[in-house]
Amino acid sequence: MPRLRARARKLTRSAEEAEDLAQEVALKLWQLLAGDAEIAAPDRYAMIMLHNLARHRWRGTRQTEELTEEMAVTAPVAPARLACAELRAAIALLPRDQRACMELVLAGDTSPQALAAHLGVPEGTVMSRLARARASLRRQMALEGSVSELL
Repeated sequence: MPRLRARARKLTRSAEEAEDLAQEVALKLWQLLAGDAEIAAPDRYAMIMLHNLARHRWRGTRQTEELTEEMAVTAPVAPARLACAELRAAIALLPRDQRACMELVLAGDTSPQALAAHLGVPEGTVMSRLARARASLRRQMALEGSVSELL
């Protein structure tokens, strides 16, 4: 019984729960031995019973709730990847000067000054190329609103 109580204490949250668990296992083992059951190693059998009974109690007391679609933590990645692939394909169809501007935007250059310096053209030219490229992308991809939100 002392080994049974010590093990029950490790499997429960309080001394009272451990004592109840150990007594219940001892009672069940005594009933089996008093009956026609032949148990070669009662101490090992009691430890297995203790563990199984503790696990049964854990399952009975654990509060669970059914998962719903709204509980999903991460958004699906596939639609975003498809949209990016479609956008890259549409950018590849742009005229060379517009495509060069959009590829720099994709690479991370977002200021007209940086784009102008990289391309060697005035800022106004960069702005007009970006505007034409975005308008063309909106038409190609049948989008309403701003393509810049996708980039």
